Amino acid sequence: MGSLIEAFANLKGKRVVITGDTGFKGSWLSLWLHLAGAEVFGYALPPENNHSHFSQLELGRLIKHEDGDVRDADHLTRFIQQSRPEIVFHLAAQALVRRSYADPKTTYDTNIGGAINLMEAVKKTDSVRALVFVTSDKCYKNLEVSRGYRETDELGGRDPYSASKAAAELVFSSHFESFLANRESFGAATVRAGNVIGGGDWAEDRIIPDCIRSLSNSLPIVLRFPNATRPWQHVLEPLSGYIQMADFLLRSPAKFNGAWNFGPAESDQYSVLDVAKKTVEVWGSGEIKVDQAPPQMHEAGLLHLNCEKANSEMNWFPKWNFEQTLTNTVSWYRRAHDGSQIRELSESQIKKYMEKST
Repeated sequence: MGSLIEAFANLKGKRVVITGDTGFKGSWLSLWLHLAGAEVFGYALPPENNHSHFSQLELGRLIKHEDGDVRDADHLTRFIQQSRPEIVFHLAAQALVRRSYADPKTTYDTNIGGAINLMEAVKKTDSVRALVFVTSDKCYKNLEVSRGYRETDELGGRDPYSASKAAAELVFSSHFESFLANRESFGAATVRAGNVIGGGDWAEDRIIPDCIRSLSNSLPIVLRFPNATRPWQHVLEPLSGYIQMADFLLRSPAKFNGAWNFGPAESDQYSVLDVAKKTVEVWGSGEIKVDQAPPQMHEAGLLHLNCEKANSEMNWFPKWNFEQTLTNTVSWYRRAHDGSQIRELSESQIKKYMEKST
């Protein structure tokens, strides 16, 4: 059974395309694969601002990045064909639930149309041997049940973002079965993670960035849904699964094709209020307030993943529990706030995580 350390070593020298490399998860994955010695080609919209993780890492100096939109089929196909990758990680997406309400068309065009464009580009590029296609835990039809959702559970989505991710799963499976299932030495998997947190995320309407902005400005943290629980996990947790998945697809594609969950232990059920309290504790100061105004849109109250498939077939397990996840996340922001170099911070956390994998 392969391990993260083995997968890390096996990716040395591999040509890899990452869509969405300027995003939060994409920038961490790009840095990690660069450290593995892979030749990384990134395709994404430009960073939204100069304090994005991508910009602060100066990733443009480490990998071969090209500004591009997954809605532009011709540009995306040309980029992938010219890059000649063995592995493609598809992370480009409109990833915010609240933004999907404000602009549903862009969400659908990016997450569904972009998925179609990506699958077509892979179909037309015979160098690709492994595709890791990132969706979300929100692709499941959420029935607000206490058990974790399995890969075989029904897909669905009440909000535009969740619906777009469920639809992207259908695009993936139909395109794979129609055009790629019989390609020799080729494997493809969709990967579904929980609520990912970690240093370098500055998105709006996400709990950790919102907490850090408040704490940095000595303002109270305001919570909308304090009792909502989520499968909180550090960004390196699912990324470790994606990296291992790419290695497994290269070696045994038929065995690892399909859908996979990468989330925290089901016993780790913590609320938004738990996250805020731990954030204040690690930061060293702060105040929490609850906004009692009625919600303007639907948000799931309960959502967990069952990861027995990855546990048993990949020997993948999360390395950091809730306390370690929050401590590593908030300490990253605290040290960045106090002037630490971002690349040094992020590389040290990757090294620390990998030491847990030996």
